[in-house]
Amino acid sequence: MSVETSAENKLNVVLCWHMHQPEYCDRPDGEYQLPWTYLHAIKDYVDMAAHLEAEPQARAVVNFAPTLLEQLDDYDRQVRAFLTRGKKIRDPLLEALANPVLPAEPNSRLQRVKECLRANEKNLIQRNPPFVRLAEMAQWFIEHPDSALYIGDQFLVDLLMWYHLAWLGETVRLTDPRVQALIEKGNDYSVHDRRTLVEVIGELLSGVIGRYRELAEAGRVELSVTPYAHPIVPLLLDLNCAREAMPDVQLPLLEKYPGGEERVRWHVREGIRTFEHYFGFRPTGCWPAEGGVSTESIPYYQEAGLRWIASGEGVLRNSLAQAAVHHVDDPVLHQAFRVADNDVVCHFRDDGLSDLIGFTYSSWHADDAVANLLQHLTNIADACQDKPEAVVSIILDGENAWEYYPQNGYHFLKALYHGLAYHPRLNLTTYESLLADDLKTEHLPRLVAGSWVYGTFSTWIGDADKNRAWDMLGDAKHRFDQVMASGRLKEKQQKAAERQLAICEGSDWFWWFGDYNPSGAVSDFERLFRSQLTALYHLLGEEPPEYLAHVFARGSGGTAEAGGVMRRGAEAN
Repeated sequence: MSVETSAENKLNVVLCWHMHQPEYCDRPDGEYQLPWTYLHAIKDYVDMAAHLEAEPQARAVVNFAPTLLEQLDDYDRQVRAFLTRGKKIRDPLLEALANPVLPAEPNSRLQRVKECLRANEKNLIQRNPPFVRLAEMAQWFIEHPDSALYIGDQFLVDLLMWYHLAWLGETVRLTDPRVQALIEKGNDYSVHDRRTLVEVIGELLSGVIGRYRELAEAGRVELSVTPYAHPIVPLLLDLNCAREAMPDVQLPLLEKYPGGEERVRWHVREGIRTFEHYFGFRPTGCWPAEGGVSTESIPYYQEAGLRWIASGEGVLRNSLAQAAVHHVDDPVLHQAFRVADNDVVCHFRDDGLSDLIGFTYSSWHADDAVANLLQHLTNIADACQDKPEAVVSIILDGENAWEYYPQNGYHFLKALYHGLAYHPRLNLTTYESLLADDLKTEHLPRLVAGSWVYGTFSTWIGDADKNRAWDMLGDAKHRFDQVMASGRLKEKQQKAAERQLAICEGSDWFWWFGDYNPSGAVSDFERLFRSQLTALYHLLGEEPPEYLAHVFARGSGGTAEAGGVMRRGAEAN
């Protein structure tokens, strides 16, 4: 039996992409320890903007973490300063590409060689035959480090060039004749070639924020925000809230994060201020870091004037079970809620559909993948045909999935936006638009505290290494409070220390600690976490504790799914 389609019985669908990188810039010298911000910018952020620009009927919510916006701006300034004044770039990998004078010391050269193999083997290296040959030689040097003195200039130049060419977005590779000429050349790159590529990178970095701002001003994208440094807000408010979804969890020695309420207000306030600085307007909604929510966290968003937040399916299901709500079928997931006596609208991620994009469709033909997704959505539309308030939230990482797709997901994303925008049964929209249409909501008496990952906080607390990190952070916060109360810091010093504390409160450090993560990534983030805490003590004029000189988390040495950068919303059966 056919269903007559009208505006009233179209199923609302929201695509929400979360763009986020933690603070990789180490203090006090301001050097970037990892290159992921600028690499994702020239690949994933520009590609996503290009796909949205190319499909006028497409709509999406794009969420930016404020610390990411600041780093994008910093990289833009650095590259422009290099190109106009020859000023050194404070990222060793990008500086090696840009500076005509290559690193001279063999170990420095070997380190750059290692960094140039940090790329998806199949989709970023194997698709480029010259890169394959260079990568094979690079691997030999890595396996024979005593031979690093034989890493020649031209080899290192060509490897740096191909690494950055491989990381360019597919829309850039398809449209920029300078990039096409460099790819065609294949090897024996000159100083001029290197400068040309740096100019391309600079243009891409310079345009990222403005392109999304223009899309938002045209009403084609809704931009949303995350609290400033991406902290797990409910845990800052109450570490014990982790027990709501994990009653038997082992918590840190730290009983309560000191001054958590004021820190949450600071992160929300500063996040909105940073967002306004770059985009010129106040956001309507917020993706709390990692979809981490609790009943007690919602008023902080409401008092800041935010009108919607979102979290994971597991949080909703845990909350419905606790409230003994009789609705337990899937259509309940596709519904907006208000919690307790708060006005903020809460949306919940469809884990199944979101994880299909994040993990499954990367190995499918793009047309088959999109057809499968549209069939799932049509089935939901059938189940919700008498519920005009129904909304399906597809929420996921906007940057890490695409290197697992051929051509950086180019064909999939192109087909996805077109298929959703023109489907007769679907209304591709944004949360802001749904608010404007006065979307009907259901009521929840309270939320069971948790995140989009499994509906719990297990990714950030409960493991011995994660708990140790919380205790270290708690020590630093106690010292911060003592110094601030002493009044010995000048206003500028106070603000610097306050921002550095926020960086230390970010969620990413805790994400990576734990023996299920690959040891290489754990080492990078463990070292940077200790470095950030050390920088905080120095800004406070205090001696760092001895334990910050010692490694406390090492990881498993295994290979996590998607390299550990992404998680599924629900645990695999």
